[in-house]
Amino acid sequence: MDSRPVSEGTLLWEPSGERKEGANITAYMRWLSREKGLSFKEYNDLWTWSVTEIESFWESLWEYFKIIPRKGYSEILSSRKMPGARWFNGSEINYTEHVFRNITSERPALIFQSEITPLTEISWEELYKDVASIAASLRSMGVEKGDRVVAYMPNIPQTVKAFLACASIGAVWSSCSPDFGTRSVTDRFKQIEPKVLFAVDGYQYGGKAFDCLSAVEEIRKSLTTLRQTILVPYLKETGGEKPPEGFLLWKDLLGKNAELIYESLPFNHPIWVVYSSGTTGLPKGLVHSQGGILIELMKFLALHVDIKPGDRFFWFSTTGWVMWNIVQGGLLVGATPILYDGSPGYPDMDVLWGLAEKAPMNIFGTSAAFIHACMNSGLEPGKNHDLGSLKTMGSTGSPLSPEGFRWVYEKVKKDLLLASVSGGTDPCSGFLGSCPTLPVHAGELQCRCLGVKAEALDEAGKSLLGEVGELVIKEPIPSMPLYLWNDPDNKRYIESYFEMYPGVWRHGDWIKITDRGSAVILGRSDSTLKRMGVRMGSSEIYAAVEELPEIAESLIVGYNLPNGDYNMPLFVVLKKGLKLDAALKDKIKKKIRTALSPRHVPDEIHEIAEVPKTLNGKKLEVPVKKILQGIPVEKAVNLDSMSNPSAIRYFTDMAEKEGPGKKPA
Repeated sequence: MDSRPVSEGTLLWEPSGERKEGANITAYMRWLSREKGLSFKEYNDLWTWSVTEIESFWESLWEYFKIIPRKGYSEILSSRKMPGARWFNGSEINYTEHVFRNITSERPALIFQSEITPLTEISWEELYKDVASIAASLRSMGVEKGDRVVAYMPNIPQTVKAFLACASIGAVWSSCSPDFGTRSVTDRFKQIEPKVLFAVDGYQYGGKAFDCLSAVEEIRKSLTTLRQTILVPYLKETGGEKPPEGFLLWKDLLGKNAELIYESLPFNHPIWVVYSSGTTGLPKGLVHSQGGILIELMKFLALHVDIKPGDRFFWFSTTGWVMWNIVQGGLLVGATPILYDGSPGYPDMDVLWGLAEKAPMNIFGTSAAFIHACMNSGLEPGKNHDLGSLKTMGSTGSPLSPEGFRWVYEKVKKDLLLASVSGGTDPCSGFLGSCPTLPVHAGELQCRCLGVKAEALDEAGKSLLGEVGELVIKEPIPSMPLYLWNDPDNKRYIESYFEMYPGVWRHGDWIKITDRGSAVILGRSDSTLKRMGVRMGSSEIYAAVEELPEIAESLIVGYNLPNGDYNMPLFVVLKKGLKLDAALKDKIKKKIRTALSPRHVPDEIHEIAEVPKTLNGKKLEVPVKKILQGIPVEKAVNLDSMSNPSAIRYFTDMAEKEGPGKKPA
């Protein structure tokens, strides 16, 4: 590979005339011309219409994607006020019904592989029968629309089946990956008071087996509202054995020979609760609507990722990352989702590329961190595998460096759409993303997504072009959270997204919009940690670390390095008389890994004398992050607002010694 740096904005790929003509977005534009008398010369013209005439745009998608109305809508949008905008009022739909209208015997519904299961196909017939049986079983347990059902499950077909059954009833779904520590799980699930828990007996990751039964028992006991726990034998096949006391086995839910009943649900009925951690308190429970997710995922996956019926669609994820939820949308557009459970680096970094050849994949989505790891490992997937079926490569989770872009085109495949997207848990989709009819430039996301009025603003609220500003969304979209769980007056919702610019969604990313309409993400502008696409709250890490008797206080930040990697250092204040040695570092890492997850473990640990704080005692995470990224101290923090201004010196010295945005030695 060329070792010379590649400039941001370098042209790397242009779609062929055939690719443009065959793109879903081209078909949609033809439909708009034919049915609505609307003609657009290029994508940016279409985008401008979609964010100006937003009611007409979203209504056109309702018609274009043939949303099945169990009851028609009385108005498209209640008002454009955020938060509080409500879409397609009066209408009733069902998410699962839109999945099974694609039922066919010509291709599998799902493809699955794990470290312990060879490549397996799940037919549409099996999917329908099992979802119908599970839904009937849940109803017999007293599960009704609005009840919460939670899953402590990996990315396996049983999880998909349980989710679709819940959505058919109108039960509200929520999931956590089993690599989460029990505290992380209970902090999330206890908030929403679930009626039923689906849980796995164990899983394998990185060649090592993990038994989950003791964790499941701990979680089950902490959830006082549970009526039933369903155990899914995955690590160990239990066959005809009796389940542990207080559990039902997965097989007891199946074989009911039931018809799937689609509950008629308001468009704005909750579909799931996903979690986005802030810097204080419990993880935020974001509630999305059935209809909003339905129409947004169809738009995003069909028009932006260009997924077609029959495509085999993969995005590496766990059930604790919102990409799992987005992958479920593949079923809505007639694609076959490919599920993988295991480490992307076991037995080596080539494992997912082998799956891409074997499946074979048409769309291969992953994190920018994985692409950088493959690049740094010297992999040449295009040379070592037949990737002839691959037409789109997806990247998300953190900014993909220009070198990462170039590596994809040099070492994976010359002719493919590199779909670098950004959005996340909050909209459960992309704010910024890809377009199959536009060129790809190094380090840039091709476009602002249709219907998403994304802009870069300065501190005064002025819109910027070609300059770095705060990523904001100026108009509502259907997949924005309805509300946050246990936030009846929207106080936490407003504080999280609408406090800086009242009535305008502030996302917490630094962004630059180019004159082409493309975008460059420069990382997080707030103190929320975001590693491998998964947002983590600093408060969770503090709670775990500061339980250790040696630790008086701690501070953690995360920021992107120039090479595209993400660095997450932890700074600790020790109790008097103690020193930070290798044994204590290992103890801290083990504590975090056990209480939370491997993703929460910091890259390095440093001892400091004191944590920088405001006059009212708040930790100064954002200023420390800015200083480590090379921003001058006078622009990063007002020293007069600090209770201990001398504490900032440690971080300015570190930045000067290592250089801005560098990883400390």
